[in-house]
Amino acid sequence: MKSKNLVHFNAMPMTLALKRRFLQQQQQLILGGCLLVGLAITTQLVPKLIASSSLYRYPFASPTDVNITRQLEQEVTFYQRRIRQSPQDGLNQALLATVYLKLARATGDSNWYLLAEQAAQQSLNNLPFNNTGALLAQAKVAEARHDFDGAIELVQKVLSTHPQHEDALSILVSSHLGKGQISQAEIAAQQLVEQVPTLGAYTLRALVNVAQGQDEAAIQDFQQALALEEPEEVGSSVWTRTLLARFYASRGELNEAKQLYQEALRILPRSPLALTQLAQLETRLGNYRKAAKLYSQVFVSRDYPNVWDHVALEGMAQVEVLRGDRVEAEALWEKAETLFRQHQDLSTFGHRRELARLLLSRGREKDLPEALTLIEADLQMRRDVETLDTYAWVLTRLNRWQDAQAVLKEAIATGQRSAVIFYRAGVVEQHLGNSKQAETYFQESKATDPKFYFQETRQSL
Repeated sequence: MKSKNLVHFNAMPMTLALKRRFLQQQQQLILGGCLLVGLAITTQLVPKLIASSSLYRYPFASPTDVNITRQLEQEVTFYQRRIRQSPQDGLNQALLATVYLKLARATGDSNWYLLAEQAAQQSLNNLPFNNTGALLAQAKVAEARHDFDGAIELVQKVLSTHPQHEDALSILVSSHLGKGQISQAEIAAQQLVEQVPTLGAYTLRALVNVAQGQDEAAIQDFQQALALEEPEEVGSSVWTRTLLARFYASRGELNEAKQLYQEALRILPRSPLALTQLAQLETRLGNYRKAAKLYSQVFVSRDYPNVWDHVALEGMAQVEVLRGDRVEAEALWEKAETLFRQHQDLSTFGHRRELARLLLSRGREKDLPEALTLIEADLQMRRDVETLDTYAWVLTRLNRWQDAQAVLKEAIATGQRSAVIFYRAGVVEQHLGNSKQAETYFQESKATDPKFYFQETRQSL
């Protein structure tokens, strides 16, 4: 992999190729009439920069063979053969654990995490010292379980001997974000960007900026990330564009978001994250047939369910509610819930919050005690804004308005801006008789996402 020494366009020298690409992007923006009046496209970036500009266009040829699962399974076979030849070797076990982790992310099947954990432990048994690969594999499994304390402890061991290790710093950032420890995440993200300025590093710092409500800084980091992408980082390129699109959607910039999602799917047509996010956007836009079609593409096999299936089923249920077909919506919710119940790892791999949200979406009073139990258990592991919002949602359904008020204040105090959370906070203040504070929150909601106040948008979110 070639050196990545770009941090800021005007702060450090660029490679000739990157400088040429940046100048071409500027020229294309000028010719396309996309420059904002009075501002040069240098390091000064603003949230409303048009996402359809060449700055977001994937600069490489889209991969022709996108069967990632088959490639990874071939790698598994290769390392298993080597392990049979040298069963006491620790390095091959660590490498096998890494491939299992990739399969877990590619397929959505959490069983691969369990295999990764076993392989990593066997690797450490064979090679207990200087075994960075096995420690990182264990940390990633812990992160997948939302055992962020465990993940942080493991990566600190790696950082004690490899202070600039990209994977270790990345896990540190995401684990602190999961725990709601934004200031610690910011420190780790800054260190990551300074020491290993890559697409992944800038994307993580962008997420930290989003969590702090720093919109302009977030977009600058997203753009820096895409300026550093390389052809072997297909999955990361799709991930960054999808996250940026989701950010635009949360600010009411729906056209920009849609074009970014479409670009992500042009690169990797079967990306479940991009498919479900674009389907949610089409739902917001009232394009229910398009949304349902996108959700249907998520299902891989009836015999091989994955964690994205329930997301698609819930999304399709939401579409049916908006269409007015409550009977079909109930059938889809039932299928999604059945998938949840079939998972033996419901309390192990972080599905509690998602099940709680499904139960809340169905709106049945009898499900509220379980939803409360699920989300309170999840809060013991992670305390990010989405988890706090789900907790507040349960509390409002139980008419525990003052408790909901305290939880929403905690979420808002992080600095992250969410039209949904501001709106929910406004409703809570209304119920508590605080009309002035309620109006303030409603205005914040509208300012964050001006299109949120359409009734269908509020319902779909």
